[in-house]
Amino acid sequence: MVDAISTAQAGSRMNAGSQMLASNFETFLLLLTAQLKNQDPLSPMDSNQFTGQLTQMAGVEQQLLTNDLLTALLEQSGGGAMTGAANYIGREATAAWEAVKYQNGEATWSYELAANAADVTVQVLNGNGDVVWTGKADQTAEGIHDFTWNGQTTGGGQVQEGGVYTLRVTAASAGGTAVDSQVLIRGRVTGVELYDGQPYLTIGRSVVPLTHVIALEEQAQAQLPPDEDEESLLASIASALNPFN
Repeated sequence: MVDAISTAQAGSRMNAGSQMLASNFETFLLLLTAQLKNQDPLSPMDSNQFTGQLTQMAGVEQQLLTNDLLTALLEQSGGGAMTGAANYIGREATAAWEAVKYQNGEATWSYELAANAADVTVQVLNGNGDVVWTGKADQTAEGIHDFTWNGQTTGGGQVQEGGVYTLRVTAASAGGTAVDSQVLIRGRVTGVELYDGQPYLTIGRSVVPLTHVIALEEQAQAQLPPDEDEESLLASIASALNPFN
């Protein structure tokens, strides 16, 4: 199976290949020059052999130019990914993602249940994968629900600000059958970052790969009440258009 590589990895491999080709190209020129200088005047190099070596040299040069072109295309692709992701800023996004930063005394996730459940267990895990809190969720109906953790551990301790925690949800029906669930991050997109050539969105207190975003909505615009001048203007227009005045 062929493993996918990032833009940065592809560029690194291409640069390494270009350096090797360039080194071989210089070595080839040195050998060819030395061969021409030291050939026997009475038995010069065969023209067909000389033409073949020149063709090989041109082929190496063409490979170097091709690598330069591909590198430039990869760089443009990374910039295009950033530009495209920037269009998400200001929109409401939903992503299938579990990691959230604990900040200002809370960490908030959403979780989705595929069907009504009788029991929903929620676990909060730290960066090492250790469970720091376990409890029962109040919302067990089918659909999307929000869950906020106050940073208290099961043992009664309190975690420090700034740590990144993940949520795990396990749901079951009244008969004990497992109910499908997934953890979500919901909020407004406030920023875009690029890691290894891949765009990431800042959603609330999470940094989420763009590929994990599953829904987008326009941010609702608040309707401001008209001021007194606008109301007076509208009243004047309505009065002028009233045929009974």
